Amino acid sequence: MTLTDLQVRLGQFLAAPGPTPPPGGGVPNPGGGVAPPGVVQSNVLEILQWVAWLATAACVGGLLYSAAKMALAHRRGDDTNVAQLGWVFAACLLIGSASTIVGALIA
Repeated sequence: MTLTDLQVRLGQFLAAPGPTPPPGGGVPNPGGGVAPPGVVQSNVLEILQWVAWLATAACVGGLLYSAAKMALAHRRGDDTNVAQLGWVFAACLLIGSASTIVGALIA
């Protein structure tokens, strides 16, 4: 393919009409959504509760791990890694406020 062929094809591509908009124009609004039937809704809620519990347990484990690592480093006289503890605190803050953040984005 030569440079001239590439220029011709690029010109044809740019001159081609774009996609047609949906009837009524704009992006369709799905609304607030509809909750699934009772059994599915309770199962989804239970899974979300398990995930929230596991995330909280991971935060506690991360804090304990970071604290133990810092204690060992301090005992050895090494430089402590406070940045790791900061990242764990940031993750805990994000996990703890996840439902509030999602609620604000949906509203």
